[in-house]
Amino acid sequence: MARHETVRGDDTLLTEAEHHLVASSRGKSLPQAFGQIVLLAAGLVVLTLISATSVYLVNKAREDARSTLHSMEVENEISLTQLQMRRAESAQRGFVLTQRPEFRNAFEEAAAQIPASFERLRTLTIDNPYQQQRLDQIIPQTEQRIAQLRHSIDLVQTERLAEATEMARQEATRDVMGQIRDLANEMRAEEDRLFAARVKSADASQSLSAAVTSIGSGLIVVFAGTSIFLVRRSSRARDVAESQLRDNYLNLESTVEKRTTDLREANDEIQRFAYIVSHDLRSPLVNIMGFTSELDELRGDIFKRIATLSRPDGAPPPAADETAAEVEPVLEESDKQLSQDFAEALGFIKSSIAKMDRLISAILNLTREGRREFYPDQIAMRDLIENIASTMAHQAAEADAEIRVEPLPDIVSDRLAIEQIFSNLIDNALKYLKPGVPGDIAIGGRRKLGFAIFEVTDNGRGIDPKDHQRIFDLFRRAGTQDRPGQGIGLAHVRALVRRLGGTMSVASELGHGSTFTVTLPATWTGINRDKQS
Repeated sequence: MARHETVRGDDTLLTEAEHHLVASSRGKSLPQAFGQIVLLAAGLVVLTLISATSVYLVNKAREDARSTLHSMEVENEISLTQLQMRRAESAQRGFVLTQRPEFRNAFEEAAAQIPASFERLRTLTIDNPYQQQRLDQIIPQTEQRIAQLRHSIDLVQTERLAEATEMARQEATRDVMGQIRDLANEMRAEEDRLFAARVKSADASQSLSAAVTSIGSGLIVVFAGTSIFLVRRSSRARDVAESQLRDNYLNLESTVEKRTTDLREANDEIQRFAYIVSHDLRSPLVNIMGFTSELDELRGDIFKRIATLSRPDGAPPPAADETAAEVEPVLEESDKQLSQDFAEALGFIKSSIAKMDRLISAILNLTREGRREFYPDQIAMRDLIENIASTMAHQAAEADAEIRVEPLPDIVSDRLAIEQIFSNLIDNALKYLKPGVPGDIAIGGRRKLGFAIFEVTDNGRGIDPKDHQRIFDLFRRAGTQDRPGQGIGLAHVRALVRRLGGTMSVASELGHGSTFTVTLPATWTGINRDKQS
């Protein structure tokens, strides 16, 4: 019998046998679980390192390839510049020998392309000081050589052939083109050196990437095999434990049902207690209200007598006509202050009684609502919301607000509860609009994964994010308290939404309006919590 006695823990209902089985299975599975965690962690670390290293090496190889291509572009540009120089020289010689205009045109075309080639070379080698230094030497010499060639062409055109010939002889002795060619060869040699280094670096990056990938893949295979082995062993151990626990769980459902029934009865008892307490509070409250009214009536007589006693001759205060008995008696300053304090105290008592009466009424309404049974019904949501909006049209007109109803999905739920939910939300939106700003209240909705999501959006004064939870608490309010209310509406709305199997949230900031989101099952099952026993 001892093996079947109920063991009551903090949050579980298990028998002693179940506890023993769970403890033993945990003792066996802890080392296995730890080993699996270590393997998974190691595999994750290895995979992360492989991925990071591969990304780095791939990017490096890509950068090396771009650098190699860059070197080839520089060499091609150097060759192109030299080619244009040779074309310019050839065209100049042809013109000197034949004076044909096509050679002059060919010279000008080649000379015009040389500056652009040098500009591209300067851009391509901007990060190479050596090449920049060579360009600083070769560009002036090239410009000087082009100017000399153009001058000799001009001499030929003016029939000064002897001077052109003499200039060509002098330039040949200086060998300017040889100097330009030497500088170009130095630039090409530098790019050849960079090209070889970059090709070597790219090959090394690719080889290292392949090696890292191969080693990492091998380690992942080893980890995967070991993990599969441990998982299979754990699965067999779990199957054995489950087969041992299955019989012990046969009575668990009835135990949970009994505990649920106890909780439901306790909840019903709380509901009845709240109703009785709220109902019984009205009797002393009515007495207080009655005696307060009597004190208010006695106040006039008391202060009339005080006014009479304060007169020197003891006579009653003079009356202007036959209604003098209802006129406030003439009092001295100290007595007049006492009368005002007395009236103010009575006013506070009356306002407190009225507030307490409203709170008791609200508690009674919540208690009745908690006992009300819900029944599913097919609801055309747009028609329902439009009917609510039409009943509040006068209130919206007074607040200079517009209520817009967008297309809404139909649902199956309790009609009265849905009306109460959206009536409260729209009423709150109208109540807390920004002064001086035309109100805009929109009700929209959509269907998603078997749920209907409704949003009530306004451009009102908004709610401070730190008060987002507070506004759903019973008798709690947030922001400036310049509107009537007891802090019950949103608490009631959230309670209704939860009873219908849904959720509710708010998104808002001060001065930027609010959006209340209500998520409900598109088809409510109709299972009432009061009928589950």
